[in-house]
Amino acid sequence: MNSQIQSFFDTQTCTATHLIYDQVGGHAAIIDPVLEYDHKSGRTQTVLADQLLQFLAQHQLHLEWILETHAHADHLSSAHYLQSKVGGKIAIGAHIDQVQNVFKKLFHLESTFPVDGSQFDYLFTEDEEFSIGALRAKALYVPGHTPADMAYQIGDAVFVGDTLFMPDVGTARCDFPGGDAHMLYRSIQKILSLPKQTRLFMCHDYPPNQRAVNYQCTVEDQKQNNIHVRDGIDEESFVAMRKKRDATLDMPVLILPSVQVNIRAGELPDAEENGIRYLKIPLNGI
Repeated sequence: MNSQIQSFFDTQTCTATHLIYDQVGGHAAIIDPVLEYDHKSGRTQTVLADQLLQFLAQHQLHLEWILETHAHADHLSSAHYLQSKVGGKIAIGAHIDQVQNVFKKLFHLESTFPVDGSQFDYLFTEDEEFSIGALRAKALYVPGHTPADMAYQIGDAVFVGDTLFMPDVGTARCDFPGGDAHMLYRSIQKILSLPKQTRLFMCHDYPPNQRAVNYQCTVEDQKQNNIHVRDGIDEESFVAMRKKRDATLDMPVLILPSVQVNIRAGELPDAEENGIRYLKIPLNGI
C-alpha cells in the first residue's frame, strides 16, 4: 500500500512535521511535532499541533505513533499534548538514555528523574520493524548529530531527522554532547545507500538565497548536490569541514528549554506549589 504524507512547517523554528497514513479512515504516525514556545514570555502555544489534530479528524485517522527522531535542541515537542488528545505511542531511539544522563546532570533534575527512556512509550532498536496500520516501517539508527538519532523508513520514504538538510544547506552539526562527525558521515552513507529514487523528508529547512521552503528530495539529489557530503567527499574531508564549521556556530536559541522538555517525551515539568511550571536555565553551564 502506498503511503500518504502531509507535512506542516513551523516558520519560527524552521521545523517540518510530517504526518503519514495508510488511507482515509486508517492509521497514522506523526514525526517530530512542534510545540510553539516564546522564549521572551515563556508562553507555549499549540497552533501546529492543533492543525495536526484537525487533519486527523478530517481524514478519520487513528493516531498510532508519535515518532521522535531525537531529543531536539531547536524546538519543543508537542508529543505529550497530542497524546493527551488522541492517544498514540510516543517513541524514540533506545539510546535516548545517553542524552538523558548528560542533561539530567546539566539541569540538575529531580533525583527521581529516570535516565532509562521510560518517559517514552516505546524505544526502537537498530533496524527494528514496525507497522502503521497497513504500512510497514523500519527504525534506522543514524547517530552523529546526537548519539540517539533515528530515521524512519516507511515504504519509499525516509524521514531523516537532523542527519541531512536539503542539498544546498548540507548536514547537521555534531558538537552537542555525544555528537560525532565520523558517526554522522557513516549514518548519512547508510541513508544514501538506499535506492536513488528513495524520497527523503527533512526535519528542517533553512533556505539560502531566498528560495522557497522545501523539505523533500531524493537520495540521488543528495548524492549529486549536497554541499557537505555529495559523492566524492570522503569521511576525513567531511569531518574536517564539520569540525571547522561547528566551531563557528552559536547555540540554538531554544536549546535550554527544548532539551529539558524533550527528554521528558514532550511533557512539561510538574507545576510547583503556586501552580506554575518552571524550566531551568543553567548559568555558564554550556
